[in-house]
Amino acid sequence: MSMIRDLRAAVRPSLRKEPGTGYGTSYDTYDATREAASAVVDCAVYREGRRVESDHCLTPHEAMLQVRRDGGFAWIGLHEPTEAEFSGIAAEFGLHPLAVEDAVHAHQRPKLERYDDTLFTVFKTIHYVEHAELTATSEVVETGEVMCFTGRDFFITVRHGGHGSLRSLRRRLQEDPELLAKGPSSVLHTIADHVVDGYLAVADAMQVDIDDVENEVFAAPGKGVSRGVDAGRIYQLKREVLEFKRAVSPLLRPMQLLSERPMRLVDPDIQKYFRDVADHLARVQEQVVGFDELLNSILQANLAQAAVAQNEDMRKITSWAAIIAVPTAVCGVYGMNFDHMPELHWRFGYPLVLGLIGTACYTIHRTLKRNGWL
Repeated sequence: MSMIRDLRAAVRPSLRKEPGTGYGTSYDTYDATREAASAVVDCAVYREGRRVESDHCLTPHEAMLQVRRDGGFAWIGLHEPTEAEFSGIAAEFGLHPLAVEDAVHAHQRPKLERYDDTLFTVFKTIHYVEHAELTATSEVVETGEVMCFTGRDFFITVRHGGHGSLRSLRRRLQEDPELLAKGPSSVLHTIADHVVDGYLAVADAMQVDIDDVENEVFAAPGKGVSRGVDAGRIYQLKREVLEFKRAVSPLLRPMQLLSERPMRLVDPDIQKYFRDVADHLARVQEQVVGFDELLNSILQANLAQAAVAQNEDMRKITSWAAIIAVPTAVCGVYGMNFDHMPELHWRFGYPLVLGLIGTACYTIHRTLKRNGWL
């Protein structure tokens, strides 16, 4: 029995993956990948552009065994895995610890990094939140993240957030075997294109919200000075645009690299398609920058209108104070109780004073109204 234990101890290390290698077949790795089943959304092997059917749900370990034996590549999708759930897959595919940490903890900036024979790409997904009316607390956009590990014969997606499911994208891509036969880089391009198309849709929806606010600020110029709209609504919309901008702007450089710089893990035919994605992204970037500048102008115009409206109120208050000052002054003089005051005991003194007060008030009112103060 001791000889058997010694032989088993000598054989098992040879099956284990050495640190930094791309693959491993250790029993520990297999157990860990089985533990990741709760986070795995889908796991499949693709060969010659078609999904290899299986009579059961493949584990990442089983998928890689098939790939090594028969060729093709494995596509594994995960949703918000924990560190423990992802550690086995990371060991199985030789993923870099820094990239693994970013994928697990999320809240990353869009980027493209290369670790040995693996490309690590981070995309920010944007979802437009429908709302009946924009308020100072309305959520206009909701963000999520998709991290992609692109290898020679595997593709791993780690998704964070409640939206941005890739199921429909996977089905659509499976309907195009010619494109899928290009390997993992075809999946990377499809996801990039899907994310940027989402940006375009969100930009169009936000344009409607900005147009509505702009129309309210500058509406009805012939009905007097507008008091503007709630500045909190404009500021909230500006914050949502800023969040949108944080998702779009950092992605420009990675898309340019994927479309211009030759990479071993990106098929040359696929690289041409990244140019189209980069062009669409540049268009969204211009829209977002325009939104930010336009909202600045709208906010300044709204504040200026509020200031003008306040000045208008002050002019009206001042005008009425000037009118009221006439009877106040006259009544104040004749209320001083002196014995010897002009016309104090004259029969027509009271109606004459009332007439003078009325005439003076009417004259002041007409003058102020003619000058636009009332």
